[in-house]
Amino acid sequence: QNRATFKFDPADEDKRKKLCEGILNILEKDTKTSCRIACLEALRILSRDKKVLVPVTTKRNMQILMKLAKLDTVEDPLERVSEFPVIVEALKCLCNIIFNSSVAQKLSLELNLAAMLCNLLQKCKDRQLVDDIKCFDLRLLFLLSLLHTDIRAQLRQELQGVQVLTQALESSLSVRWTEEYKAAEDRDRPPLSLQETDCAIEALKALFNVTLDSWNVHSKNESHQFRYMAAILRHCLLTTGPTEEKTEELHSNAINLLSNVPVSCLDVLINPSSQEETDIKYNGMNMGAIQILLDFMEKRIDKGSSYREGLTPVLSLLTECCRTHRNIRKFIKAQVLPPLRDVSNRPEVGTTVRNKLVRLMTHVDLGVKQIAAEFLFVLCKERVDSLLKYTGYGNAAGLLAARGLLAGGRGDHWYSDDEDTDTEEYKSAKPNINLITGHLEEPMPNPMDEMTEEQKEYEAMKLVNMFDKLSRDELIKPMGVRPDGTMAPLEEAVSQYHTSKQESSDSD
Repeated sequence: QNRATFKFDPADEDKRKKLCEGILNILEKDTKTSCRIACLEALRILSRDKKVLVPVTTKRNMQILMKLAKLDTVEDPLERVSEFPVIVEALKCLCNIIFNSSVAQKLSLELNLAAMLCNLLQKCKDRQLVDDIKCFDLRLLFLLSLLHTDIRAQLRQELQGVQVLTQALESSLSVRWTEEYKAAEDRDRPPLSLQETDCAIEALKALFNVTLDSWNVHSKNESHQFRYMAAILRHCLLTTGPTEEKTEELHSNAINLLSNVPVSCLDVLINPSSQEETDIKYNGMNMGAIQILLDFMEKRIDKGSSYREGLTPVLSLLTECCRTHRNIRKFIKAQVLPPLRDVSNRPEVGTTVRNKLVRLMTHVDLGVKQIAAEFLFVLCKERVDSLLKYTGYGNAAGLLAARGLLAGGRGDHWYSDDEDTDTEEYKSAKPNINLITGHLEEPMPNPMDEMTEEQKEYEAMKLVNMFDKLSRDELIKPMGVRPDGTMAPLEEAVSQYHTSKQESSDSD
């Protein structure tokens, strides 16, 4: 009756506390399995209420639950299948208690819970009927590494957490290797079961916490570990779950983890393509995983909400891949920024991926518009003239101002030489393209053609006075572009241009 209960009556708080104490007293004794399961199920529901956790979060009570979860014995193997439901329920209780209690989080470090969970995970290796145990073991490791930074460091440095969790992920996905860093791709393989998918997701989430701040690889062994992980994640992207929602959740967590992998190790996302493979190819490389990243990105754009959480990780990952790996950049550019033919519409109008990304360049969320603009800039090899061709000056102005490139030029990163990809249609239309809007416009009649010189002078002075009033009232601040391409107050920018001009002029 109370399975779905998450809110409790404050009037019964003392009764619930006594019930928790009574349940733990029973669990301490050697009772029947069915009784233990019933007690643990009741405790799991009660532990959703933060206010009743005070009697539960003691060292003694935590040890009772750890013993029931088989976390206190190093040598005892998982052999008695009848005990498995007890282990699962005890792990669920620990998950709730640690999530809801800061005292329990501190006790977890004192009781060395992370090391015991890693040991239990090793016991689950290659064992049948232990998927539930494995799943909640991984969930508990995720919670500990999320809520306690000391446990995150302990997992990474002392307990070889990256290796243990990577092996758990590999096992959940049933990866078969054909060569180093290359997993077998079975087209006819059925989707993962719900249980396998949940296990993989929990392993991905725990690995994300443990591998935070892993941008720099300091040793050959670390490099191998991250390449091995990236190869598993590539396989993960090519795998489907039992439903479309579960597949998206699986891929989303894989993308989050790939963002922690050092960019030098991401080359394993593309492998030399063999003759029998029918997947997407480019320059002899298998681009199946990159195509899934692109499809995922477009799906998240189409969703139209939660861009910061849902879209920025995949955009950031694709940007780093394109900046570092030439084949990935050229493959993505061919799809996102194909050679321009029709320039009759503004860059932000339409249903192509380019149109969608250009619309994001003026998004209200600063982080979203920055990463969308950065992605397109990298696809253009950080050349300002190339970016303006695809987006128009108006859409790109924010990025160029932030990067100090309003005067043109290119970014700091080095790329290979450019090839001319302009189509004949674009070349013929180029002289008539409006550089601000980025599209072909019909010539507009000049309103000043009908004016006398006195009318022109009157309108000009009227405009000057309006700007002067706005400036004096500090509603606007006139800005100019320095010779180095950065923004500055207008007076400063003008004086720098004069200085630059005088220095460059020939002296007697």
